[in-house]
Amino acid sequence: MTSSPEESIESLILHTTDNQVSWITLNRPETLNAITPDQREHLIQLFSDASADPAVRAVVLTGTGRGFCTGADLRGGGGQPTGERIAGDVARVIRQGAQRLIASVLDCEKPVIAAVNGTAAGLGAHLALACDLVLAAEQARFIEVFVRRALVPDGGGAYLLPRLIGPQRAKELMFFGDALTAPDAERLGLVNRVVPAEDLHKTAREWAERLATGPTRTLALTKQLINASLDSDRASAFAAEATAQEINMGTADAREGVASFVERRSPRYGGS
Repeated sequence: MTSSPEESIESLILHTTDNQVSWITLNRPETLNAITPDQREHLIQLFSDASADPAVRAVVLTGTGRGFCTGADLRGGGGQPTGERIAGDVARVIRQGAQRLIASVLDCEKPVIAAVNGTAAGLGAHLALACDLVLAAEQARFIEVFVRRALVPDGGGAYLLPRLIGPQRAKELMFFGDALTAPDAERLGLVNRVVPAEDLHKTAREWAERLATGPTRTLALTKQLINASLDSDRASAFAAEATAQEINMGTADAREGVASFVERRSPRYGGS
């Protein structure tokens, strides 16, 4: 499914920057914000742009209506190969589609907050869980819906979930495909905080603006260390930590942080 002239990509994915925070809002409420291939590519570009833009120091991803994101828009094609299937077609689509989207969030050099306003299902659940921090409205639900359609999880789900909650819990969610409430997701460690729906935007803004005033490069290096640590042995993790320290100590924010401590004042970070 491609966007019609009446539905430009800018109307389907709203984007604004405010107080150094990039706000990305999925805006197809009639489909619970299922993602078309065009939207997926636009999202990837927005996360890449956020990494490169010094005026952006944090990102918030959210949705409109009752859904956060219900995954790929299968009714609109969802990027699935059409016509006669050739060996390798499906794997190629997954690599170039869902996996690139999730990687764009994991690799974003700015902290990314998911403000989950409603149902997050399939790829939509993985999109939320790839974010660095997850806020959820009380009515939000997380659903590993793939098994209901006899599909193997995609978008890095089998990579993300075991690292967040362990293999046994991940198998339970993926084998049964039951809806997980926001409070239960918080209890399992998938969500940082559950808030009333009317407080979701406010809380996301408070968290994002706090991050946006922080030492941006330090946060980026910390994010990289944490993400890489789950796949590293101790020696590799320690080596990466030492390298990150070396890089970070050359930043203006690190110098400001040390100076503010010595001078007993609040730091003023510029993001570089």
